Amino acid sequence: MQSKSMIAPRLSGMMFLQFFVWGGYYVSMTGFFKATGMGDVGGAAYTVGPIAAIIAPFFLGMVADRFFATERVLGVLHIIGGLALIAVPSAAQVFSLPEAPADASLWYTLVLHDLPAFKEPLILLLLLHMLCFMPTLGLTTSLSFHNLDNQEKQFPIIRVAGTIGWIVGNIAVSFLDGKDASAGQFYMSGGAGVLLGLYCFTLPHTPPQSKGTKPTIGQILGIDSLRLFKSPSYSVFMLCSFLLCIPLAGYYASARNFVEASNAIVNGSATFTMSFGQMSEIFFMVTMPLFFARLGVKWMLIAGMGAWVLRYGLFSLGADDQVMWMILLGVILHGICYDFFFVTGMIYVDKKANNQVRNQAQGFLVLVTQGLGLGLGAKLFFAHVTQNTVDGVVNWKAVWQTPALFALAILAIFFLCFWDKPEAQASTADSVE
Repeated sequence: MQSKSMIAPRLSGMMFLQFFVWGGYYVSMTGFFKATGMGDVGGAAYTVGPIAAIIAPFFLGMVADRFFATERVLGVLHIIGGLALIAVPSAAQVFSLPEAPADASLWYTLVLHDLPAFKEPLILLLLLHMLCFMPTLGLTTSLSFHNLDNQEKQFPIIRVAGTIGWIVGNIAVSFLDGKDASAGQFYMSGGAGVLLGLYCFTLPHTPPQSKGTKPTIGQILGIDSLRLFKSPSYSVFMLCSFLLCIPLAGYYASARNFVEASNAIVNGSATFTMSFGQMSEIFFMVTMPLFFARLGVKWMLIAGMGAWVLRYGLFSLGADDQVMWMILLGVILHGICYDFFFVTGMIYVDKKANNQVRNQAQGFLVLVTQGLGLGLGAKLFFAHVTQNTVDGVVNWKAVWQTPALFALAILAIFFLCFWDKPEAQASTADSVE
């Protein structure tokens, strides 16, 4: 039997490898695309993740809830996803998307412009990888919660290993020959994915909670977890999570390019500079239990949302004069932005859901945030940057001003409408037993 004292280190190893896979290529792959003459592929490459987050988590959550042990589902997904990443460089070939007409409609900009890229093998391989990877974000969370006695105290410490993994992945790219432009980032991340898949089979056995029951169509589609929306505060939380991921998409897709254009580069690598955000995550993740005890869910979430407003405000204010301390501070704020909002959100969802729908509920959170929010945000931000680009020069001040105001509006909505209480959480969870 697995020793209780060894569960946390084993789960930490899982988190480290999972985010090493993601951090080892996701930010830096734009450098590879530019170096190989495939700069146009960036829009489609950052769209496949949200597409996968929309398609996969409901089904996989139901599978892990009902048919197969979670650690086995994770093992299979990571092996297939890792092999797909390893194959990406061999599928790279130069192609160009058609130029958008001067009078292009918003529909063309958001939907039609990137469609030709989806016939390219490279994009299809990235899509396959993301179809396998995105469900694991919810499944690793639910597996961890299932095997922990005190989620508020233990999970942030385990999750910080994922942050360290992302940082190590970023730093590892800077040591490759060619750095951000190297094809080795895909071999490295893919190999780590295969290793993680094998490792997952050694994790604590986490059997399906509803094994032996006959699934309904609603359960297959994940509709059971939607009953949590009977709680008004849960609905507010999900709405704000969705909306906040719209400006978040701009950070993922454009912050590295902004750092590079502003000469706010440390150690000769924009990707390395971006890792400062994950470095700050370590501090805030470790101290999260203390903040949780003092602030509670609502104020933790408010602090996280407020950090988004401050970050984009700093980017906008520091853009014109390339004020390095403002730009770096905006990157460093990622620790509060991510930990206080998204990690707190995972814990909140776990408390709201009962055992029968826990995987589905975490999968739905991934769908709303990583899928719908980031997907819509990626397209809107692409159009936003395009509108603020003249002769190849981006007006970064205007680019970051809009998400700062947008995040401020979301913060106001959340502050006024979210009134969840601990006893309300418990009663809601019981109501969907």
